[in-house]
Amino acid sequence: MKKLFAKNSSIIMLLAILMIFPVVTLLPASEEKEMPDDIVFDEEICKQNRKGPVAFSHLAHAEDYELSCTQCHHEYKDGKNVWEEGDPVKKCGECHDPCESKGNIKRLYIAFHKNCKGCHRRLKKEWGSIDAPYKACKDCHELK
Repeated sequence: MKKLFAKNSSIIMLLAILMIFPVVTLLPASEEKEMPDDIVFDEEICKQNRKGPVAFSHLAHAEDYELSCTQCHHEYKDGKNVWEEGDPVKKCGECHDPCESKGNIKRLYIAFHKNCKGCHRRLKKEWGSIDAPYKACKDCHELK
């Protein structure tokens, strides 16, 4: 009886493994991507890039300044930002056309300036920050 039980339990165990293995291997792997330390915004915007590229420290904004991801990353549905940390991150130009605004979606240049300069201006006004430039182009742009 013990041999029959041992044999049956071995067969059941083998069947269980064979049934679970395909399910586990088909599960999507974690697609968590490492956050870049720095991003350089250097795009020809409608054949114009008069001011030059902007070096943006993603690491400093995320860790040192403790900004929430949703202060920059967004996906609006019914006027509400539904993007959450861990969601895929699109390049800004996927939604913001470089040359023209379309409805509520501002063209890329305006979107960048509205978000970056607006945040820096608030920091200056509310906290007296001297590290958040927003007036002189050369403070952010590597002039050509």
